Amino acid sequence: MRKNILITSAGRRGLLVQIFQRELRKLVPNGCVYAVDLSPHLSSACQIADASFQITSVTDANYLDQLLQLCLEKSVGIVIPTIDPEIQRLADSRDRFLEHGIQVIVSDADLVAECRDKRRTIGLFERYGIDSPQRVELSSQVRYPLIAKPYDGSCSHNLQVIYESSQISDRLVSDPKMVFFEYLPHNLHDEYTVDMYFDRHGDLKCLVPRLRIETRAGEVSKGMTCRIKALDTLRRQFRHLEGARDCLTAQFFVNKKSGDLSGIEINPRFGGGFPLSYESGANYPGWIIEEYLNGQEIDEYDDWTDRLTMLRYDAHVLVSSSAA
Repeated sequence: MRKNILITSAGRRGLLVQIFQRELRKLVPNGCVYAVDLSPHLSSACQIADASFQITSVTDANYLDQLLQLCLEKSVGIVIPTIDPEIQRLADSRDRFLEHGIQVIVSDADLVAECRDKRRTIGLFERYGIDSPQRVELSSQVRYPLIAKPYDGSCSHNLQVIYESSQISDRLVSDPKMVFFEYLPHNLHDEYTVDMYFDRHGDLKCLVPRLRIETRAGEVSKGMTCRIKALDTLRRQFRHLEGARDCLTAQFFVNKKSGDLSGIEINPRFGGGFPLSYESGANYPGWIIEEYLNGQEIDEYDDWTDRLTMLRYDAHVLVSSSAA
């Protein structure tokens, strides 16, 4: 039986590694959680994992071969991708791993492509009855401020607020990846990350909204679980999402007065703030293990703790020079 778990591009995701270790050992006491990274000796998560391995870049032609060979050698039954650049490639190759009894926990390739391209994500939200900020084409009639961001960006990389036309540089206009949207002011809206768990049939089993109180480098540093008024709307509209699988992390703006939702983006992976949802009772890693290792069905879950606050802080792992 393939009972071990492999977390790719582990980087700083030490807490995610620890959560999977905790949950795996409840069901498989001798199971191992492995990690891979370009530089495992410089990855805190790799030091926390039961063992870690170096692997080539996800853009390398040999990446999939290396990853598959490692899974076969280490009796890996579940692969957890963690960063956007690898999600699409692993989704495209999911069946190749499945032929060997290895479950790559990622949504279908078509859905991943739709989530990765923010221009297409607008259409996804529309199909499910959720409004989005309008995309804007630059002209003399544009109303400022605007948000400019790459259509395939992540972690707020290259995102900027444009307050007036003088900020529209030639570099910005000529960048083929840059898209512009209407700006939703923070004084009128709260921003939420919603961790949604879909079972292997694409049925929604749980969703936990997290208020983004403070972020750092695009990742939440202070957050709080919230039973917002729009929870029922989200549950109803996303009851089934074709091709969805395991954790999808969606961003929404909620109007402070009306409570109206605006969908911003969907990341088909665990987000950096997921440990807050986990500690509130939403045991997505445990459900993944039950579904994909034990073949169990997952029940709907809504008993997570409301108004639980997470205040993240920096910690460290010490590695001796001989180990490096």
